[in-house]
Amino acid sequence: MPRDNSGADKIKLNPSIAQAVEQRIREFEELGRKGWKDWFRELCFCILTANFTAEGGIRIQREVGDGFLSLSERDLAEKLRELGHRFPRTRARYIVEARRFAPLLKKEVTGRDGKSAREWLLQIKGIGMKEASHFLRNVGFKDVAIIDRHILNLLAERGLIENPKALTKRKYLEIEQLLERIARELGTDLARLDLYLWHEKTGKVLK
Repeated sequence: MPRDNSGADKIKLNPSIAQAVEQRIREFEELGRKGWKDWFRELCFCILTANFTAEGGIRIQREVGDGFLSLSERDLAEKLRELGHRFPRTRARYIVEARRFAPLLKKEVTGRDGKSAREWLLQIKGIGMKEASHFLRNVGFKDVAIIDRHILNLLAERGLIENPKALTKRKYLEIEQLLERIARELGTDLARLDLYLWHEKTGKVLK
């Protein structure tokens, strides 16, 4: 649980990566203006990165492309296996099952605030709080937090939270509220704050 009501004094926004952060934000906003097929490919990326790596998800997304919409579950699972995913059969099943939401995705999400859109996305198998938040940030939303192990570890190291044994929805929302307060005090938003924090833990500004 968050230990206090502040924390901005324990978080610094590295000015040397500001340009890279803003470039990523522009890319997210550009993706948000694209069509539902691009949105679905991004949803698949977020499904793939659960318990995997962002770098691996990016590589697989690039290789599979429109196959997320066209390959059979068996062929998609084989492709994911060839590309080194840890859970090829499970992720292929999630992606194939998610196809029924694909044409609705942009229409249903656009016009909602991030938290409302996230609740809608949670009905998709393979999409939890983190994956939904990740997807929304990547299509241009700035009002939800991506709380992964890197962010949890950094906040725990700064004495801002106790690292939870299990990240329940209630705890996710509590930590998100802490990050919202920190973002406000630093004069930024959750999308940018995540990129700064992720860079601090990994040395990278990815998506």
